[in-house]
Amino acid sequence: MSTARLTILGAGSALPTRYNFPSSQLLELREKQYLIDCGEGTQISMRQMGLKTKRLNRIFISHLHGDHCFGLVGLISSFALLNRTADLYIHGPKGITELYASQMEFFCNQIPYTVHFVEHDTTQFQKIHEDRSIEIYTIPLKHRVPACGFLFKEKAKDRHIKREMIDYHKVPFSQINLIKQGADFINEEGKLIENKLLTTEPAKTISYAYCSDTIYTETIIPWITGVDLLYHEATFADSEAARAKTTMHSTAKQAASIAQQANVKQLVIGHLSSRYSSNQNIVLQEAKSVFENTILAEDKMVIEF
Repeated sequence: MSTARLTILGAGSALPTRYNFPSSQLLELREKQYLIDCGEGTQISMRQMGLKTKRLNRIFISHLHGDHCFGLVGLISSFALLNRTADLYIHGPKGITELYASQMEFFCNQIPYTVHFVEHDTTQFQKIHEDRSIEIYTIPLKHRVPACGFLFKEKAKDRHIKREMIDYHKVPFSQINLIKQGADFINEEGKLIENKLLTTEPAKTISYAYCSDTIYTETIIPWITGVDLLYHEATFADSEAARAKTTMHSTAKQAASIAQQANVKQLVIGHLSSRYSSNQNIVLQEAKSVFENTILAEDKMVIEF
């Protein structure tokens, strides 16, 4: 089984604290890197951690609140100073191209690479990118501005051939790839050899769901069911449930309830209000009372799954 690595570059919410930069994460999966949100301080965390980003070609912005995108122009500029030449694709909600047009013209008009802004509809669950190994979908969320999360899914892998059975049944090399993909084999005598006799189950695929700023909504559950790791915002403790509803955020217990109903394997909560900067444990314990396998995101934390 391959592994994924999630690096928390910023775990805080709108107001930075001594402990947390605003939202940003780096997901590494199948030898590719994906930046998810780019709050102020993202590039500083990257530099402090010594992260190499040569495999980072796509950035995903959940919504256009500053704590999720204030770091974007600075990062683009720094990439130029680091002599980047590869194209960079920035996926974001409708309006992101216009929002950054003047900033790009003023600060980044002579950078040595091309930045492509790719807009998507935050109200739809839809595939916005795929390659040979990964599919990426938007997850519609409910916030004060158009917002969505993202689902990262490995594509199904090939089955593993049984070398001894391939040799025994004299399977020609030209048929191996088809058999890896699940095909049966007909030998020279016309006998059908079932695929299950020639192969074993493929390695398990990995999935990650990122649900940033949102009010509690069960509509996301079908899209995130069974994921290996779920990040869900938990801005407030349960005592501030009324404020969470007013500001269209979630409480820790609500995030944990989503994880429980979706039967995810592990939950990461973050985006805590700065009011909890000296006592974040209260929020974590509230979540764990509903979904035990919960961890609290912290700046520079690395999670392998």
